[in-house]
Parts: sequence; structure tokens; C-alpha cells
Amino acid sequence: MTGRTRILAGLAVLILLAARGWAEFRFPMPEFESGYEQPELHTPLPGRTNDLVDAAVLAAALAIAAWLVLRRRSRPGVFTLTAFSLIYFGFWREGCVCPVGSLQNVAEAVLDPGVAVPAAIMWFFLLPLLFALFFGRVFCAAVCPLGAIQEVVAVRPVPVPRAADQVLRLIPYAYLGVTVLGVATGSGYLICRYDPFVGFFRQGASFNLVLAGGLLLVAGMFIGRPYCRYLCPYGVLLGWMSRFAKWPPRITPGECIQCALCTDACPYGAINEPTPDTPPEPRRQGVRRLAILLLLTPVIVAVGGATGLASHAVLARLHPTIRLAERIAAEDAGDFAEMTIESETFRASRTTTAELYEEARRVRADFKGKSAWLGAFLGLVIACRLIALAVVRKREDYEADRVACVACARCFPYCPVENKDAQVESQET
Repeated sequence: MTGRTRILAGLAVLILLAARGWAEFRFPMPEFESGYEQPELHTPLPGRTNDLVDAAVLAAALAIAAWLVLRRRSRPGVFTLTAFSLIYFGFWREGCVCPVGSLQNVAEAVLDPGVAVPAAIMWFFLLPLLFALFFGRVFCAAVCPLGAIQEVVAVRPVPVPRAADQVLRLIPYAYLGVTVLGVATGSGYLICRYDPFVGFFRQGASFNLVLAGGLLLVAGMFIGRPYCRYLCPYGVLLGWMSRFAKWPPRITPGECIQCALCTDACPYGAINEPTPDTPPEPRRQGVRRLAILLLLTPVIVAVGGATGLASHAVLARLHPTIRLAERIAAEDAGDFAEMTIESETFRASRTTTAELYEEARRVRADFKGKSAWLGAFLGLVIACRLIALAVVRKREDYEADRVACVACARCFPYCPVENKDAQVESQET
């Protein structure tokens, strides 16, 4: 596709996004006072811009997102930046370089000191994390093209039950672990291989990949950002950083009046409600429960490690050598009448089946120990999640969950305190 065609496609998307922005509110805007008015609303491919220019655009977009969310508190502004990011980082840059995919480059450099990471990829990996450490997940708010394409289709999202949400949020940790395992075993860059939206950004991909992306977008109409919440491995790192954010997004700029309108407006289950005003449990009981979970943590980690070890043969199929060896064996056994491109290329080479099977044996042996580490990591994640659920923190007001909040600013227009302060400010000026 030519550059002119991409520009026309981007302009068409921008027009659709503008129309989408007027109809994105989930329920009628409340009128807090008479006279209230709604506010207006691995190595990158050869690109059309320099990689360092892209890094500069990323830094500028992150700074603008932080300003729009924390200072201006403007949902229309955030949505406009979302449209820009979708067009520039998505359709124009074809989803590459992407901070989500850069995780694999950095992981490979960490595991193999002989591998160097290009400066642009390192900036794409570090900048969103740095901003998350200070301002929360403003990268997710309006800069990430994967999040942007889901944000614009979230027409009528419905809440996911809390229990199901807690379980589904464990999947990104598994994806993160499997991604690192893929890099460590030479199985390839799984995030890039299975990016569900790259087919839309590049106007071309396998049928299965396009189908997966399409299903996610359809699901995203009713479940807010399913990829971001329940798959994205880079989101795990952003969540870790945002947990310690110095200036995280706040639901209300002043005192919360507990109207609960923000929980109705948030489609991502990222708002924690005030804790019930019930007599606290005896301190001794809480300490006992926490002590039991801490004692069980090594057991959970060990069970996870054993499960990972037992699953190494299945996980080894991530490696192309294992898949090729299994295909060759099946063809030789007469299970398939036709050859694939991979098997035909192998048979045309000078490598014997004995050599292929020996290489597959070495790959499976390599997966054994590393799969055990993956299982232990997931066991530790589950143990930490149980401990977090067991420790009840007293909350007086509605608060944005620092890890789950994507700083989309959807709740701002519905907050009566937000709009009261805005009216007072406009009258003073």
C-alpha cells in the first residue's frame, strides 16, 4: 500500500473516530446543576520515518497523555490523542516499533549478553514504563495502538463479574512467562507472531490471525479492552510500575461524595469501592490467615514448578524444530497425504530425519528446566494474588485501581465534583 493510500485510510479512520467520539458515553450525561453543558468533546521494519523520530513522537504523546489525564482531566482530549496514536503508530507505522513487542528484544538481550538492543527499541520499551512509574498507565490511555483500536470499538461494554475478572487477569502473567520462555529457547518472538491486530495495521496477515483480531474487536464492543486486560504481557510490567506511581490518575479532583457514577461509567472494572462499614475482624484472625498463605507459598511455587516440568513436551511445540519433527514423523507414518512448505523444504535439504529427531530431542531437553521455571513463576503469581486478596485495605472513597486503571478518563465527565469545580473555574475566568 502506497503512502498516499495509507494517509487516505488514516483520514477515513479519523472521520469514523470523530463520529464514534460523539456517541461513546455509556449512559446519558447527568446534569449536576442547572445550566450545565457537556464538554466538547525485533528490528523494526523499514519505515517511512526515522526510528528516533518515532521515539520522540512516543515521548511527546506520553507527555501529552499525562497532561490531558492529570492536569486537563479531559476525556475528549484523550480520545483525540487515541485517534492520532491509532493512525500514526498503528496504520502509518504498521504497529512497529511497538513497546509490547519490544519486551522480547529486551528479554533476549538480558538472557544473552551478546545480543544488542537498538536504541529506538530500548526507548520504546523504557519510556512507557518510566511514565507509568510517575503518572500511571498513560501509555494505555491514548498512546498504545493496540489499546487504541479496542478503545474506539468499546461501544456498549458491560461489567465482567469480579470473580471472573480476577481469574482472567492471571492470563497476562502466563503470556509474559511463555513469551520469555519462547525467547530463552529460541522459539521466536511469540508476541509478534500472534499479534491479533497487526493484520489490520498492515492490511495483510494469515486468515487465522485476522479472524482472531476480528473476534477480539467484536468482543471489545461488549467487554472493554479484552486484549489489554486479559492478554497483554507488557501490561503486566506497566501494572507493576503504576502500583508505585507518584501522581496516579484520581477519579475526583476534590472530595468524593460517593455517588457511584464513576463505577457505572468505567467499563474496565478499574474502580475499587469503599469497604463496607462493618466491624473489623480480630487482628489475630487476619494475621493467622496471612501466616498460612505465606507458609503455603513455597508449596504453591513447588507445585507450579512440577506442573511446568510435566508440561514441557507440550510447551516444546512452540519451537519450529519440534513442530517440523512431529510433521515429518506423521507424514512418514502416512497420516498426511500432502506435504507442507516446511516439510517439503526439509526433504529437499541435506539434513537427515535422524539429525532432525536428534535436534528435537535436544530442544525438548532444553525446555525441561525452563518450563519448570515458568511453572514456578506462575505459582508465585498465584500465591501473591491470594495474599493480596486476603489483605483487606480500608477505603473511605471510590478509588481508581492503580494496576487496572488505564487512565482513559471515561469517569471524569460523570463526576459531579469534577463538573462543579469546572463550573466554578469558568465563572471565575
